[in-house]
Amino acid sequence: MVNRSENRKLWLLLGLLAALSLSLFLIPAFVIRPFRYQSERALGLAIAAKQIAPALSVAALAGVLALGWRLWRSSSRVLRTGIVGALVLSAASAVMVRQNYFEWMFHPITAAGFVSPGDARLGDKEMVMAVRIGAEARAYPIVQMAYHHILNDTVAGVPIAVTY
Repeated sequence: MVNRSENRKLWLLLGLLAALSLSLFLIPAFVIRPFRYQSERALGLAIAAKQIAPALSVAALAGVLALGWRLWRSSSRVLRTGIVGALVLSAASAVMVRQNYFEWMFHPITAAGFVSPGDARLGDKEMVMAVRIGAEARAYPIVQMAYHHILNDTVAGVPIAVTY
């Protein structure tokens, strides 16, 4: 039988492993967001977490499973709900760290809309990427391209991929 002091330590470890699993998903997702300032230190942490997350999340999930198994019999119904919650969080995090959820943040431009230069309303400091092929020219606002990242277009009959 597990004594009360050891039981508390096991519960603490279960909570810490579940929190670790969740943080392996949330840190990169929170830090690496479009149009938000990312300090060098925070970005370094997010990238490091993203790199180790697949292996570490499986290890944390295995730990949560083992601890949940050990604590299950001596737990009340309320505490068993906590075990199930820790398992669900750890399993969901183990799945999510393997997804490229950053692609979900960006939506492709399905049909670009263009206006004549006289009708364009850009701020004085707004930057554009410009392409000229022959007599035909296009300008792509950086603010739009930064969100969408890529646009397939045709300029003067030449197919191009505009990317930022």
